Amino acid sequence: MEKINLIREVRELKTHLSYSKNIGFFFGAGTSCALKIPNVEQLTAGIEAELKEANKDNFLAIKEDLKTIITDRNVNIEDILNHIRRIREITGEVNTKSYQDITGESAKTLDIEICKIIYQIIAAKEAVADISQTKKFFAWLSMLNRDFSKEIFTTNYDLIIEKSLEGSQIPYFDGFVGSFEPFFWQESIDQFVSKNDLTQNWIRLWKIHGSLSWFWKIDPATKSQKIIRQGKIEKIEDEKNELVIYPSKEKYDSSKKQPFIAYFDRLKNYLLSGELLFIFSGYSFSDQHINEIIFNCLRQNNRLTALVFFFQDTEVENLHKLTSSYMNLIVFGPTKAIVNGNLGEWHYSADDLKPNEKSETYWDSKTNTFKLGDFNELVNFLVSNSGKREAIENFTK
Repeated sequence: MEKINLIREVRELKTHLSYSKNIGFFFGAGTSCALKIPNVEQLTAGIEAELKEANKDNFLAIKEDLKTIITDRNVNIEDILNHIRRIREITGEVNTKSYQDITGESAKTLDIEICKIIYQIIAAKEAVADISQTKKFFAWLSMLNRDFSKEIFTTNYDLIIEKSLEGSQIPYFDGFVGSFEPFFWQESIDQFVSKNDLTQNWIRLWKIHGSLSWFWKIDPATKSQKIIRQGKIEKIEDEKNELVIYPSKEKYDSSKKQPFIAYFDRLKNYLLSGELLFIFSGYSFSDQHINEIIFNCLRQNNRLTALVFFFQDTEVENLHKLTSSYMNLIVFGPTKAIVNGNLGEWHYSADDLKPNEKSETYWDSKTNTFKLGDFNELVNFLVSNSGKREAIENFTK
């Protein structure tokens, strides 16, 4: 395996960050895990422990059935939700129709109960999470003097980002408008804002797997469902509307999954918009639908540069199997990397450092590993190299 000069690549990284006029980010579950928010596997175990009686029996039956289909990894809660929603669809959610002895009505009940438990588990962790690092990140991002809007795409449905932005009084927009029951307004995200638009410096937040603040609401006049955004929920168990998290491919028709379609279109159009530095943190590239958009855009837009920061070397190796031909993709792992389409191992030597050049912000000399796959370390690196460290820390205080 070839050796890749780490210090050279970090210098290139700093150059990208300094001179790129347009910078966007994609956050996966790893960014929330860095703040001790449960990941999908932990959620799956937590939900199974909390379910009772018939709901638990149906949950376990679905899980066992999926094990015969998904054999290369553990079945997780998103797989189970997908399956439940297929049952809801084919049975029409009625008690007289069933699939594998699970009625449509009981599938709906199980879906609602699972989502409420997800809310309870994540909300409890959010309440005690230290969000100082995310506050620092958004302070850094909001202070960037750029000609383009700053866009964040995330698969996370927790509310860490919203709490961090609002806690720092940084304006942001997520496609919802209104104050009583904010509704999704597709026209607001179909076009990019111009330089003279007051909202250009607002951070754009696109939650492509839904949110703990989104709910399905039935319109009493048309009997159709629409997605609304709600504020703080005191007792989720008393909430009558269904949570909107992890949109299954089968359940929602095109009108109902409008936010998700619009967000995916936004991701595609954003990645094809010209010169762009797009940074991935905490995303494992396990969602094929998202991957197709990313890889297609990497092929079509040679002015797009994607930087991926992984927490584990196995993720680097897995991604290399999919991306060996992409020259505009650079992948950073603890000891391995992908540069110019080639998988290699980091070569680090302190002798390569220039006078006054330090590596403590990205290299762990005790373990001989690259640190920026950890979201907390990535934030420290961005802040340290911004030239505005004191201003950012004062801002977040």
